Amino acid sequence: MKHIAILGSGFAALTTIRRLRALGVRDAITVVSPRNELVYLPSLIWLPSGQRSGDDLRIPLARFFERQGVRWHRGSVLQVLDGGRRVATDQGDIHNDVLVIATGGRYLRTLPGIEHAVIPCEGIAAAESIRDRLASMDGGTIAVGFSSNPKEPGAVRGGPMFEFLFGIDTLLRRQGRRERFKLMFFNPAEQPGQRLGPAVVAKMLARMQALGIDTHLGHKPLRFEPGRVVTDGGGFDADLILFMPGLTGPAWLEGSALPQSDGGFVAADESCRVRGMEQVYVAGDAGSYPGPEWMAKQAHQADLQAGAVAKNIAAEIRGEPTRHGFKTELVCIVDALDSGMLVYRRGRRNLALPRTRGFHWLKQYFEARYLKAYR
Repeated sequence: MKHIAILGSGFAALTTIRRLRALGVRDAITVVSPRNELVYLPSLIWLPSGQRSGDDLRIPLARFFERQGVRWHRGSVLQVLDGGRRVATDQGDIHNDVLVIATGGRYLRTLPGIEHAVIPCEGIAAAESIRDRLASMDGGTIAVGFSSNPKEPGAVRGGPMFEFLFGIDTLLRRQGRRERFKLMFFNPAEQPGQRLGPAVVAKMLARMQALGIDTHLGHKPLRFEPGRVVTDGGGFDADLILFMPGLTGPAWLEGSALPQSDGGFVAADESCRVRGMEQVYVAGDAGSYPGPEWMAKQAHQADLQAGAVAKNIAAEIRGEPTRHGFKTELVCIVDALDSGMLVYRRGRRNLALPRTRGFHWLKQYFEARYLKAYR
């Protein structure tokens, strides 16, 4: 019997467990994470409007782990040592025969004054703070923007920021307060959101213009000050700043002997193997993978990578070839509280279906269907 250690309890980690068990792998699995819960990050966009609460998005995992025959080790990863065979945590060491790294990435907080901005996808507390700030404001300027990792431009999560922007616009209109607010979207690129596809970018910018949302594009953010955004193209006042910086790898990676990409992620091959290491895999935001420049850092892509990891581990245990790769695919619904636009990208195909109320309902249906496996 092999001992499989999985670091993390997010999308990639949980999908790896489900796929391993579905493939008939009955070997021991230990999950290492600080909390045995899943936070459903895609629905953070609905917290400021009250369509969701924090409790709606916290999914306890104890029963799921029990059903899957998984042991949970409560702890935070400190280092990966001995060629991946030993994981040092703040609650002791975990030895393994197969290691899966799925701890996710972290946001670059290097921009001066980043403490003056809210990073919405950091978690429930951040999204709730946006809700509370909006409720307390009588008017003013709300600035929404994002940027990437300069050493790895693909390490960006811009889609949710479009959703927060359009969602806030919808919320203020519902409340009859929109005319008291100025919404400003800022980005260092003149055509932001290229990973969604050029046609999508054009539609996003046209939608902003139609809604009276101002833009400050093509200028690199230099710093944030209390009540102000400063870029290399000038500055502007803002009473509330929502900003999504680029992503990099987990902090513990800096103390481990694992290969890293230029952007600070675990370097992986096309089969999600950590380069130069035996029986060590990575899935999700912690890794850097070969693929098209538009490959997204999103839950759907993490699930696809986790599926490849599970297939390779199962094949390895059976003594079969381990050449399973993952599909590169982008699927998302850019939601605005009352409607949504479906975006799909794979290979040369890039679709952007018009906004409808049905896509908003579809996004809610997918949330319920996805989480059913863990409840």
